[in-house]
Amino acid sequence: MMVPEVDVRAVPDDAYVLDVREHDEWQAGHAPTAVHIPLGELQSRVAEVPKGAQVYVICRVGGRSAHAAAWLNHGGWDAVNVGGGMQSWAAAGLAMVSESGGDPEVI
Repeated sequence: MMVPEVDVRAVPDDAYVLDVREHDEWQAGHAPTAVHIPLGELQSRVAEVPKGAQVYVICRVGGRSAHAAAWLNHGGWDAVNVGGGMQSWAAAGLAMVSESGGDPEVI
């Protein structure tokens, strides 16, 4: 199944970014405006994801987010995978924040 994919630099500033990584990964560093729903919780929390806007799904490197985007698209959402995930986000020098109190990092 083909999943639409975009480069991290193509994610609009006002995009709905869905981060599907685990809690420890999220706390270490994430996009400032991202919404966190771990992949394992997505089915039970999918009502929190808006259907009226494109959803940019991100994880660490792109595997989990590709699965999430495919599942969302199958359910009627307009989802795209953010290629390379948070590793590419950080490498591109895009803004990140941390919940840990330390400098943001991708783990």
